[in-house]
Amino acid sequence: MKKLVNDPKNVVAEAVAGFGAAHADIVRISTEPIYIVRTEAPVAGKVGLVSGGGSGHEPLHGGFVGFGMLDAAVPGAVFTSPTPDPILAATKAVDGGAGVLHIVKNYTGDVLNFETAADLAAADGIEVRSVIVNDDVAVKDSLYTAGRRGVAGTVLVEKIAGASAERGDALETVAAIAERVISGVRSMGVALTPCVVPHAGEGSFTLADDEIEIGIGIHGEPGRARIKLEPADAIVDRLLGPILEDIPFVAGDEVLLFVNGMGGTPQIELYIVFRRAAEVLAEQGIEVSRTLVGNFTTSLEMQGTSITVLKLDDELTALWDAPVQTAALRWGR
Repeated sequence: MKKLVNDPKNVVAEAVAGFGAAHADIVRISTEPIYIVRTEAPVAGKVGLVSGGGSGHEPLHGGFVGFGMLDAAVPGAVFTSPTPDPILAATKAVDGGAGVLHIVKNYTGDVLNFETAADLAAADGIEVRSVIVNDDVAVKDSLYTAGRRGVAGTVLVEKIAGASAERGDALETVAAIAERVISGVRSMGVALTPCVVPHAGEGSFTLADDEIEIGIGIHGEPGRARIKLEPADAIVDRLLGPILEDIPFVAGDEVLLFVNGMGGTPQIELYIVFRRAAEVLAEQGIEVSRTLVGNFTTSLEMQGTSITVLKLDDELTALWDAPVQTAALRWGR
C-alpha cells in the first residue's frame, strides 16, 4: 500500500507540525505533550472547549480549532485515544477562568482518558464539564464502545457549543446546549472499502469488490450488515431510515442535513447522496434549513459516507450560523 509517509511512527507528529505551519494564523502547536490550541488561547472570561481523539479522522478535531469552535484539540496516535497528560495540558492551556468543556466521542479509551484528565484539572482548581457524543444509530455496542459510537455528529456539537462559548455563555449553559445537540443528532455510515492504518500496512477489514458494510464505524468497526453493492439511492435509504426512526424525526421538523465523506469518496458522489437524502426528507415533510457536505469526519482513505441529521430550533440555528474561523469551517468572519 502506497502512502505519503516517512516513518509510520512519526505520522501524527509530522502531520500536526505541518498543520500548524499551514494554519499559523489560527493555531499554535505544543509538541511536549502534543496538542493544538488557538493562537489567542486562553481567552479571559470565556469557557474553553477541548476535544480530541485518535488521529486519522482529519479534519476532526484539529481542523475545528479556532474562533467560534474549539479552543484546543488533542490528537492521539492513529485510531488511538490520547492519554490524560496532553488532555490535561490542553485543558490548562485554554482555561480563561470560566471553566472548560470537554467534548468526547463515545469510545471507551476517550471517555476514560478525558475523565482522568478532568479529575486532574479539578484538583488544580479548574472547573471541567464533559459531554459524550453518541450519535451513531447503527449499533448499540462496538469493538471500542459501551453504547453508541460518537461519529460525525461531533462536528455539529463542536460548532454549536463553540458559538455558545464565543457569545459569553457560562459553562453550565454551554454544556446544556451541547447536550441539546447530542439529544437531537443522529448518524449512520457505510463503507465501500477498508482503510489502511500506516503502521499496519494492510486493510483494517476485508470487503469483496462487490460488497459494502452498512453501519460501519469510523475505525472500521463492523456495522449492521454486509451486503452487495447497490445504487446510491438504495444505500441512502438504508442509512436514512434508521436515523429518522430513532428520535423520531417527524413532519414539520427543521433539520440540518450533513453528508460526510469518509476520506476517499469524491465530492461528486457525496452530492448524489445529498440529493437523495434531501428528497426523502422533503417527502416526509421535514424541512432541510441548513446543510453541510464534505469530508469532515474521515477514516483515513476509506471510501464511503455517513449521513447526519440534527433537529434544529431557533437558537441552535442561530448558533450554527454564528461566525466561525477554523481550518475546516469558515464563514461570517
